[in-house]
Amino acid sequence: MTWPAAIQEIIDEFQEIEEQFERLEILMDFSDEVEELPIEQWTEANLVKGCQSIAHIEVELVDDAVWMKAAADAKIVQGLQGILSIAVNGSSPEDVLSLTPEFAEEAGILNSLTPSRSNGFRTMFDMVQKRVKEGIQ
Repeated sequence: MTWPAAIQEIIDEFQEIEEQFERLEILMDFSDEVEELPIEQWTEANLVKGCQSIAHIEVELVDDAVWMKAAADAKIVQGLQGILSIAVNGSSPEDVLSLTPEFAEEAGILNSLTPSRSNGFRTMFDMVQKRVKEGIQ
């Protein structure tokens, strides 16, 4: 599949790393990419249900572009949120809805995680797409 440039860059970066520990370190570095959702805005409505950690995601449509804010109590989860925010921020709703979580599989990110963290990423991905769908109806 042909991915947008920002996603392809992430895929290339992770594919160059052979050591699992290094992948996790890089993943945690992506936590800096998140536009952080302040703790006072954490609500039951933006809680990622089914995530092993406490994680929250807020999605807005501004001038026909998707913008995501997020936060988590675990650096790895926030790193996953950072990767997801790179994938969606500034994109059109249509582009976000056509995106699949396969980019994280292709990069090998999900292989480095426990099954519950991997499922958490998919849950966050689905939550973003659901919010985008709700916002354009």
